[in-house]
Amino acid sequence: MTELTSLQNHFLIAMPSLDDAYFSRSITYICEHNSEGAMGIVINQPSTMTLKELLEQTDKDVSYGDDTSEQIILAGGPVGQERGFVLHSGEGEWGSSLPLGPGIVVTTSKDILSAIGSKSGPEHALIALGYAGWEAGQLEEEMQENAWLTVEADAEILFNTPIHKKWQAAVKKLGVDIWQLTPEIGHA
Repeated sequence: MTELTSLQNHFLIAMPSLDDAYFSRSITYICEHNSEGAMGIVINQPSTMTLKELLEQTDKDVSYGDDTSEQIILAGGPVGQERGFVLHSGEGEWGSSLPLGPGIVVTTSKDILSAIGSKSGPEHALIALGYAGWEAGQLEEEMQENAWLTVEADAEILFNTPIHKKWQAAVKKLGVDIWQLTPEIGHA
């Protein structure tokens, strides 16, 4: 058996041929990948919820600025949609945080939401509800079936690229014309 190469801190880019309703043209930031499976957060699928609505559900007494209240919450994946995840730049101390890559941290505690709402949170943050999960070997199998391409994560794409341009920006980082790639599996 070959040794598993972890895709943590990589983008998982949906191939154009992937026509799954949830993952079509998606880009997923991989938070964890090991022999037990993989977990990631889709970073280019907006939900119908704003930060204001999320804050009102999680903390009735929180204050927030008008400019932050309309921030869109991402649909991070089809699993655990009641669970929140904040991908953010590395500054700050929060209740439950895990460093994932250079300058990229995931936090799951509510304390960061109030800080973001009141503009005392990290400089860059994406808030998502739900995540994408794969059982042991499932992601590797999907990659062999040419459903996904991977590229090392890029904080510029993660935090500073508009939602509707993230997939194209990640594809460009691959340095190939994705439209020339075939969904067929080739064997030498």
